[in-house]
Amino acid sequence: MENLLDKAREEINEADRAIAAAFERRMTAVRSVAQYKRKTGKPIFDPAREAQVIERGTALISDEELRPYYAALLADMMRVSREYQHRALAVSDTIRVGTASGGYDIILRRGALREVGSLLKLDRKVMIVTDDGVPAEYTRAVAEASRTPTVLCLPQGEDSKRIPVWQSVLSKMLESGFTRSDCVVAVGGGVVGDLSGFAASAYMRGIDFYNIPTTLLSQIDSGIGGKTGVDMDGVKNCVGAFWQPRCVIIDPNVLSTLDPRQLRCGLAEAVKMAACFDSELLDDIIAHGSGHIDRIIHDSLMIKRSVVEQDERESGLRRALNFGHTLGHGIEAASGGALLHGECVALGMLPMSAGTAKEKIISALHAVGLDTMLSITPKLRGEILDAVSHDKKSASGGIRIITVDEPGRYGESIETAEQLGERLDRTFAVQT
Repeated sequence: MENLLDKAREEINEADRAIAAAFERRMTAVRSVAQYKRKTGKPIFDPAREAQVIERGTALISDEELRPYYAALLADMMRVSREYQHRALAVSDTIRVGTASGGYDIILRRGALREVGSLLKLDRKVMIVTDDGVPAEYTRAVAEASRTPTVLCLPQGEDSKRIPVWQSVLSKMLESGFTRSDCVVAVGGGVVGDLSGFAASAYMRGIDFYNIPTTLLSQIDSGIGGKTGVDMDGVKNCVGAFWQPRCVIIDPNVLSTLDPRQLRCGLAEAVKMAACFDSELLDDIIAHGSGHIDRIIHDSLMIKRSVVEQDERESGLRRALNFGHTLGHGIEAASGGALLHGECVALGMLPMSAGTAKEKIISALHAVGLDTMLSITPKLRGEILDAVSHDKKSASGGIRIITVDEPGRYGESIETAEQLGERLDRTFAVQT
């Protein structure tokens, strides 16, 4: 019997040696894949490819009893490969975004703001739009690198995202003699970026637009993808255009001056993306909160890039990025400014999720310091649903919603206002 045991152990040792050699060969190839992805801007996470590898590999196992075990082993291998690619690429990167209306680079680098003169084409008239909440040195860095800068500083907040303010940007450019050869640079958060991009899209039927997002929310979400616009008559983003930037500069160093509440709002958007597309990132946020902020930015950008490339105009896949926004926008409008956008998105995700996904989303939101409780009066409930009924995501027969019942996977459906009200009632404490 001992001879049989020794023989079996030797076979295991021999198999382990072969596996180790194969593992080294595999990871060498994985590193080459990572380098290719760096050059082409392709995302590390490719769920379709991973599913294909697992299916193909499992089919190679002749013993049906062993197939589920091998599938689990391959799933772990996919996770290890992703981690290795992240390490190989680090988080300082130039991510290339390719869309039908034009490609551009997202430059993710600490200290990139100091290099703005060599990264952007500023040897012309430059309209720099910012707000009074952005540190002056950020705007000054762009102005000093520009040949003919004009700086327009707006009041901070959603109230600046209105048509009269948008018109004032256009008027300033017209007064300053801007032509189609000149450009607009946004230095600020989502409001500044949306407003500036919309102005660039309209002036002379479109001039170059550069975006330098200075909040976490705008760095990982609203600052890229080409959606620009303003609010009108209390309805968010109902007037606007798709206008892709020429370049986006993301310098995580600027987050050091960001108000902690604003930082948490940005992390809500990261949780949203992870919940819909990347369960591994969701687990990392649960485990480390904002501790791996560079990775959170990088991985969120890769998700957003992949989505935008496949669906620039929000006709399908890109609608998944509205997860949490349907009721979130309603909560935001009804709060009258008491709650910030990211806080409302965090709350808006909860009625749209279920099971393990909901538990993980709540854990992730708590890990980054966001509240998941909301007390709703009948009056507030009515105001939320009224705002939702005017949302641009409305569809014939109801309101289009995104749901997440499994971490990393989303669903889409159309519900009535009554059904959305029931979701609110099941999730939050409703006062009578």
